[in-house]
Amino acid sequence: MDPAAAATLFSSYVLKDGDTFLIANGSGDVVGEGDGQFHNDTRVLSRFRLTLGDTAPALLSSMVSRDNVFFVAHLTNRALPPLGGDATPHGLVHIKRTRFLCADRLFERVALTNYGTDAVRLHLAFDCDADFRDMFEVRGTHRAARGQQLPPHPREDGLTFGYVGLDGAPCRASIVFSRAPQRLDDGRLAFDITLPPRGRDELYLEVSADDDPPPATRSRYRAAASVARTRMRRRQRRLSRVRSEAPLFNSWMERSRADLALLTSELDTGPYPYAGIPWFSTPFGRDAVITALQTLWLDPQLARGVLAFLAKNQAKEESSFMDASPGKIMHETRKGEMARLRELPFGLYYGGVDTTPLFLVLASEYARRTGDVNFIRSIWNELKAAAAWIERVCDANPLGFLDYARGEATGLANQGWKDSFDSVFHADGRSPQGPIALVEVQGYVFAAMRGMSRLALALGEDDSSKQWLWRSERIAEAVEQHFWMESGFYGIAVDGENALCAVRASNPGHLLYMGLPKHARAQAVSAQLMSQDFFSGWGIRTLAVGEARYNPMSYHNGSVWPHDSALCAAGLARYGQREASVRLLRAAFEAAVGFDMRLPELFCGFPRVPGGAPVAYPVACLPQAWAAGSAFMSLQACLGIEIDGPSAEIVLDHPRLPAGVEELSIRNLTLGERRAHLVLKRVADRVAVFVEGPDAAGVVARVRG
Repeated sequence: MDPAAAATLFSSYVLKDGDTFLIANGSGDVVGEGDGQFHNDTRVLSRFRLTLGDTAPALLSSMVSRDNVFFVAHLTNRALPPLGGDATPHGLVHIKRTRFLCADRLFERVALTNYGTDAVRLHLAFDCDADFRDMFEVRGTHRAARGQQLPPHPREDGLTFGYVGLDGAPCRASIVFSRAPQRLDDGRLAFDITLPPRGRDELYLEVSADDDPPPATRSRYRAAASVARTRMRRRQRRLSRVRSEAPLFNSWMERSRADLALLTSELDTGPYPYAGIPWFSTPFGRDAVITALQTLWLDPQLARGVLAFLAKNQAKEESSFMDASPGKIMHETRKGEMARLRELPFGLYYGGVDTTPLFLVLASEYARRTGDVNFIRSIWNELKAAAAWIERVCDANPLGFLDYARGEATGLANQGWKDSFDSVFHADGRSPQGPIALVEVQGYVFAAMRGMSRLALALGEDDSSKQWLWRSERIAEAVEQHFWMESGFYGIAVDGENALCAVRASNPGHLLYMGLPKHARAQAVSAQLMSQDFFSGWGIRTLAVGEARYNPMSYHNGSVWPHDSALCAAGLARYGQREASVRLLRAAFEAAVGFDMRLPELFCGFPRVPGGAPVAYPVACLPQAWAAGSAFMSLQACLGIEIDGPSAEIVLDHPRLPAGVEELSIRNLTLGERRAHLVLKRVADRVAVFVEGPDAAGVVARVRG
């Protein structure tokens, strides 16, 4: 993507509902680079520009509402030429575009108000097109052939575009208005509107993937707006609300909460957070599991929905094309034409080495948080199949590690969370030979086996419990033996020749989160993670300064990923480094301020300078689920909070409040059948904790330290 397109994308405004999302510029226009209206990984609206008198209106301001439901743009006319009368001076006509998505369609109201003392005649036009490009085409993938683009079909109230894919599947995009356009020419729909002095008029429109949609009306717009707002509020209410007396901190918490609600789709298996917009607005395995872990203490139902979906889509057969094997958990799924035709393997793709152990980690943590043994029992066969896949791969590795090697060249070369082609390398910059065993993945396996041991014990399978516990101990010993470097850090990977990639990356921070290292080594890792080589002042870099491929502007080799920093913060807190977690939370919050309270997928790893701001990575997803969830994981690390739902007990281990926050409340925490509010207050150098709400009498809060 060229730099101009990237800049346009980064400053865009986003709406999402289910499997449909829309990206447009500040004026509300779709100009056809990386933006558009997408449905099921296909762009159904590639151009959509509003003009007055053949010129674009002047933009006054634009915004997305705090709940992420409505986009609003305020515009005004530029000086207009006469249409049978006097010319209209600049700034007399106010144009307000209000839009939202609901039920996989775009609803928009264009309200025009004449603030002049004379009548105004307006030539209002919409330039429209639908190119039906697959998401991967929009991202830059070249296709040798495409399907058939059909000529636009005029309707009395609008226009329908059509396309037939190479697989014969038809696609449609219809644009309908609340009144018939006066002229329709090559995708341009024009309306002549006369506004009396101080007069107002409204035009309604809808854009959908339907072949024959109903006409747009005011009543349809209002009814759908009510539904969209109600659904979003329902999704937001699942996540406990964090409030303080600090307005900016509240804005960050509320924006993160709203973004998670925006990205969460209601599937037949329950709520599921799509990874991010624009490139990853689809179910991903790893991203969803980590997002669910980040928010488990505040919203256990999200974790349940993620577990149910992944269990349902677990691999049942071998496929080198899909990198699938029985028991393995899905990496991503796509619905576009290229996936349907198997031009790419991502229709249902399993090329993620870490998703399967993370699936088990989430299941055990969900059970610990909720005590929902019945649900665990309902997916127990899938959990055991996932554990069996891990065991098969580990048993085939000479050192007992979970490793990866893609089945075919169309798959991902690197299959950990740092999945760019250059993210794993030796100290001298050489690329390693596969199969590759990543250090953090072994930590996931360690925690997965321990979790399965606990679950098996709860389900009365004592022998299995002992076997999984033994496996966790065995892999921990192997990690300590083969990954530790004399520099006091863990290497990033062991290659197919059993050689250590002696590179300092952020990956061992995840190892801390999983609780694998012994205390002394954990302290050494903690010290390095908080050193200037890793800590940029805004977060922890993915790669330490000085390593062979270090580049603060890269995707994985020196950038800062908020979710990665949050996992490191949680790992540091696990080993008693509470002040470090407070420092990382403060850095993340101050970075969020630099990004209008919305942390992107990643940003550049340049060191922080006085008075400076974090440097954006141009094509980062915004919003991104695990970037939004990182706020809540970082906060949990500061508070040292663990919730035992079945026992209605909350434990806070050496809690620390965020810098600048004197009092913090967490509303509507779920503890079994109870709901309670937790209030934390700074008292000298300690934190006092109070439980409030109708069920407060049945909830116990204990503070250690």
